Amino acid sequence: MSPPVLCTPFCFDISCSAYTHQFHLSGRDSEAQICGVMFVLLIIAGLGVVTLLVILFAPHIRRYAAGAVCKSTSRLDGKTVLITGANTGIGKETALNLAMRGARVIMACRDVEKGEEAAASIRATYSEAKVEVRQLNLADTCSIRAFAQKFLREVNHLHILINNAGVMMCPYMKTIDGFEMHIGVNHLGHFLLTYLLIGLLKRSAPARIVVVSSLAHNFGWIRFHDLHSQGSYNSGLAYCQSKLANVLFARELARRLKGTNVTVNSVHPGTVNSDLTRHSTLMMILFTVFSVFLKTPQEGAQTSIYCAVAEELHSVSGKHFSDCTPAFVAPQGRSEETASKLWDVSCELLGIDWD
Repeated sequence: MSPPVLCTPFCFDISCSAYTHQFHLSGRDSEAQICGVMFVLLIIAGLGVVTLLVILFAPHIRRYAAGAVCKSTSRLDGKTVLITGANTGIGKETALNLAMRGARVIMACRDVEKGEEAAASIRATYSEAKVEVRQLNLADTCSIRAFAQKFLREVNHLHILINNAGVMMCPYMKTIDGFEMHIGVNHLGHFLLTYLLIGLLKRSAPARIVVVSSLAHNFGWIRFHDLHSQGSYNSGLAYCQSKLANVLFARELARRLKGTNVTVNSVHPGTVNSDLTRHSTLMMILFTVFSVFLKTPQEGAQTSIYCAVAEELHSVSGKHFSDCTPAFVAPQGRSEETASKLWDVSCELLGIDWD
C-alpha cells in the first residue's frame, strides 16, 4: 500500500499559484474579447451615425458636390465642334449640350461602335442633334494623322476643339509609338491633333480650344529625365504628370496664339463619377461608396461647356477654370520655362516643327 501523500506548504503554494495564474489568464482573455466586441460595436455605431448624417444631409451634399452650372444661352447654329472621347462620361454630355445649341458635333472616339451607341443616345434625347462619329485612337500617331487628313478634306470649318479624352491610373503600358500611356494619350496625342488642326481653327476664327485637365495637376511634376516612367512607374503620379502637361500646353499654346482670335483654356471638371477609374479597383470602390460626394457626368461637363460657349470668354485665353470660374494653378503649372521646354520636347518626340 502506497504511503499517503502529504500536502506540504510548498505543494499548496504551487497549486494555488497555478490556479491563480489560470484564473488571471482566463480573465485577460475575457477582457480582450469584451474589448474586441466593444470596438466592433463602436465601428458599427460610427458607421451608422455617418450613414444617418449622409442620409439627412444628402440633398445639401449633392447640391454642394454638383458645383456650378453653365448659365450661358449662346447658340451654336452653323458652328462645328470636335470633341475627343465623346462616347462616354463628360465628353458625351458635352456633345449633347452643344448639339442642343445647334452645333454640328463630331465625336472622335477610339471605339466607333460605342461612339455610334452614344450618338444614337444623343439623337434619342434630342431628335435634331447633328452628331457624327469618327474613329480616332490617340495612342497611335498614325491614327491621329489619318483622322486629321480626312477631317481636313471633309470639314470646312472648326470653331471649337475640346481635347477631352483621357486615361487614368492604368497599369504600365505604352502607346503604339512607345510613349507611356498617360503622357502619350492625355498630352502628346492631343498635342499632335491640335497641331494638325490649328490652321483650320485659325481660318475659322473666332475659335476656341478647351483642354480638359484636372486638379491632379497640383501633384504633378514634368520628369524630363524620365518622361515615360521607364526608371520607375506609379500610375497615380503618371496621371498627375499628364494633367500638369495639359495645363502647361494650354498656357503655352495661348501665348503663341495671341492675335489670332483663337483662345485656349484648360479646365478641371471636378471629381466625376465616370468610367475613367476603370483601371483602378480601389478607385472604383471608393467612387461607389462616396458617390453622393461626386459629380455626375452632366455636372462634370459644365465647365467644358462654359469655356466653349460663354460670351464673356471670347477674348480670355491661357486661363484655368473650375466650376465655371477661374481656378488656382499650381506653381509648376505657371512656369514659362517648363512650358517652353515641354513644348520643345513634345515636338521632338512627335517629329514636328511647330513654330
